[in-house]
Amino acid sequence: MNTSKRLIIRLSRYKNSLSRLKSLGFIKVFSDNIADAVGVTPSQVRKDFSIFGIPGNKRGGYLIDDLIRELKRILCKNNINNVVVVGCGNLGNALMKYERFIMEGIKIVAGFDNNDKKLNEKLSIPIYHLDKLQEYIKKNKIEIAIIAVPDSAALSVTDLLVSAGIKGLLNFSSLRLRGGEDTIIHNINLQTELESLVYFVNAAKKNRRQ
Repeated sequence: MNTSKRLIIRLSRYKNSLSRLKSLGFIKVFSDNIADAVGVTPSQVRKDFSIFGIPGNKRGGYLIDDLIRELKRILCKNNINNVVVVGCGNLGNALMKYERFIMEGIKIVAGFDNNDKKLNEKLSIPIYHLDKLQEYIKKNKIEIAIIAVPDSAALSVTDLLVSAGIKGLLNFSSLRLRGGEDTIIHNINLQTELESLVYFVNAAKKNRRQ
């Protein structure tokens, strides 16, 4: 199955919207409910679900508990995925302290940095020197890592991670890194995202004035 990144993002949004609807007392939902919550068409919801063999129709709808359970299975939320963070500055620390990750099957188990002042192996999520990165990854069979280092260190850190066996990278540096055959890299450029947001906010203002 050729699964696109956009499809997986939509499935994640469906799951989150279903959790909100459940908190409001919904027991059964329809594609229209999910579509309204996520901002897509009902036909898109049904098409996405059909790709993974999720049953349902316009009239019968979906039992919300069953649907959440199935989406979690598809998104691998039923298993805990251990993750390391490389770069323990403000962003790295914020990611390490984000408590909702564990609710989504993501557990940050360690941080790594080359600044001795940031190292503390006694923390609940220990921070080790970068020299221990490859050994830790191999010993604990870590497959996913987050990069929150300066641009000048992003390429060398990526090489370390890939050579240690990392299969998935979430990159917060402004460099657009490319994965290989065995490594998937998702690039998140916060500056670009903010610039894009600022543009569209100001464009909307201009349109309202016209």
